Amino acid sequence: MGGYREGYHFKKDGYSQINTQGIDLSKYSLEELKALWRKTIQDGMHGICFSMYEDGQEPGDEISIEQVERRVKILKPFTGAIRSFSCIEGNEHIPVVAKKHGLKTLVGAWLSDDKEDNEKEIEGLIALAKAGHVDVAAVGNEVLYRNDLSLEELLGYIKRVKEALAGLDIPVGYVDAYYEFSRHPELVEHSDVILANLYPYWEGCPIEYALGHMQAMYGQVVDAAQGKPIIITETGWPSEGGGLRGAQAGPEGAMKYFIDAIRWTNENEIPIFYFSSFDESWKTGDEGDVGAYWGLWDKHENLKF
Repeated sequence: MGGYREGYHFKKDGYSQINTQGIDLSKYSLEELKALWRKTIQDGMHGICFSMYEDGQEPGDEISIEQVERRVKILKPFTGAIRSFSCIEGNEHIPVVAKKHGLKTLVGAWLSDDKEDNEKEIEGLIALAKAGHVDVAAVGNEVLYRNDLSLEELLGYIKRVKEALAGLDIPVGYVDAYYEFSRHPELVEHSDVILANLYPYWEGCPIEYALGHMQAMYGQVVDAAQGKPIIITETGWPSEGGGLRGAQAGPEGAMKYFIDAIRWTNENEIPIFYFSSFDESWKTGDEGDVGAYWGLWDKHENLKF
């Protein structure tokens, strides 16, 4: 595992980009590809997005600390950090349990157009941070992408959290699609760290070009970041469920994408939270069939390949 537990080594003095080449799928049998995928997982990754919900559960359900603990224990040998998306309905257990197991945390408050829930989320994030469970605080996730709040409202929440955490040495940021930081320089201005989601899949990019496309997306974030540290907060590829233009969901693509993404971010020391840990059945609604198949583990909590 080595360097993963030493925390976030941000390179503030410029960004190196070793242009990692992706693996050539035509040179691997399915068994060889699975072996390389598994070796990549076992060598460890900087971070992973926490999947909360079992079959039959969905956001809104209250999740027990026992369930969180079971899943954190499964992920612990493979990662140095865990990202959570909410601070209510049992999600507040995730950073507490992760810290107990010696993992770093990127803790998100989920913001939407529900102002009452937003209050609970913001208060929850502040409380977790003050209790020592937060290494990086994320105020909102893809709020602008979804048009849930205005930029002014969002910046208000970010400022509020920054003021509440002043003096605690916890970087505060906001998660969104990579291009939102170019569109809204104010986001960069009010963030300590730039938290960017990079999804070649959702732009219909064929798998053979996906790593290069992700590197270009990251380059766009570097251009917007004004020298501030960057974390890739989500990237991944679905293992089944159809496709989007040139992007096809499937096991070979999902394995190649993971291998390529982890190799490139390791070589460049770019902190990454891979999306996602476990397949989640409830996700089919919003994202179509592919929504349920982004995990490195299946819904029964077994490694997928």
